[in-house]
Amino acid sequence: MPCRILRVPAEMDVDALLSWLSGRKNPGNDVTARVRDILADVQQRGDTALRDYTRRFDAPNLPSRFRVPHRDIAAALKSVAASDLDILREAIARVRDFHARQAEQSWFTTSADGTVLGQMVRPVDRVGLYVPGGQGGETPLISSLIMNAVPAQVAGVTDIAVISPPRKDSTLNPYILATAALLGLTEIHRAGSAWGIAALAYGTASIRPCDVIAGPGNIYVATAKALLVGEVGIDMIAGPSEITILADESADPEYLAADMLSQAEHDPLAAAICITTNPKLATALRSALDRQLATLPRHELARRSLKDWGAILVADDTEAGIELVNRLAPEHLELAVADPFALLGKIRNAGAIFLGHHCPEPVGDYFAGPNHVLPTLGTARFSSALSVQSFCKKSSIIATSAAYVTEHGGKIARLARLEGLEAHARSVEARLKPDAN
Repeated sequence: MPCRILRVPAEMDVDALLSWLSGRKNPGNDVTARVRDILADVQQRGDTALRDYTRRFDAPNLPSRFRVPHRDIAAALKSVAASDLDILREAIARVRDFHARQAEQSWFTTSADGTVLGQMVRPVDRVGLYVPGGQGGETPLISSLIMNAVPAQVAGVTDIAVISPPRKDSTLNPYILATAALLGLTEIHRAGSAWGIAALAYGTASIRPCDVIAGPGNIYVATAKALLVGEVGIDMIAGPSEITILADESADPEYLAADMLSQAEHDPLAAAICITTNPKLATALRSALDRQLATLPRHELARRSLKDWGAILVADDTEAGIELVNRLAPEHLELAVADPFALLGKIRNAGAIFLGHHCPEPVGDYFAGPNHVLPTLGTARFSSALSVQSFCKKSSIIATSAAYVTEHGGKIARLARLEGLEAHARSVEARLKPDAN
């Protein structure tokens, strides 16, 4: 059997369930010390270190230049089938339309005494995007490039660098280059892993430093980004992929199995969970998982994921199922029920919510428009999807008059002295003197 069936709370209570799933946070592969050394090495030796690592691990004959020539980008665009380019263009347009609605405006308020308060929204100056090349560079994560580039562009960022690990022949997959071209991105560098992230953060002679770094990657990439928090902005520290499905008797077990496997095939640490109140559906779903696994190209990986981190949970009632969902705070949540909108208002914690029997998670991964970079490992309790705001900074605007300080200066000085900050108080009181302008 590929997936366990558990009655909750009889066979496992919620706290035990969360404790079990927390094992995905640390798979016993601590690379922190090695990544810290790589970051320091690139910071000190720049291009030389970046070239050494890239030639050692990715492309033994990497040219002296990391940047992909414009002619290679143009050639890649011509090499991709016109039908695929049309699909990419439509996906980009849909993602751009969604994110355009997130854009915030600067705002100001004025008072009768002349006080002006407000917030000025500005994009960061420069963004670095990491794009995994996939297995041997042949399964490029082009959707991740779209999902990271578009909100940065909508935010107003005009200086965007893309890096991706080269294949053994020093090239990048033409789909990465073609997608970048469709997005209007021309600065693309051949560099990957922690050393590529270090180059984006610290800068080298070839790659200028960035203010925000975004994009998924392996444990070396994730660890590098985590270690750089505070020195640069990052999108988020993402964990393994996950899906939770809340299903009632109207759900098709074949659909449910296909949706669980869409996440299980990602990673051995991916978690695929279905919650239902119907024991018969649970049994049918397990059988469907077994049948579909047999024909899945990544069946070994998916089977391991389901065995270690998959579960079909039978809850006492729908309210108990909803509470389970909110405690899990999943990256992806599917409401595979007869009336999903009736339950939507009860969902407090989820990265993205897919409603109904005909809205599988891959719709959001590739095409619908919302961002697929989502909080994982329960962090949807307090964080959100990647958005236009991830690439913006906000400055508070304050302009007060002499009349304002005259009216409120004594109160401000009192608050400062309560905190033991005499110079703060005197700064205000200097403007209260009779001869102050």
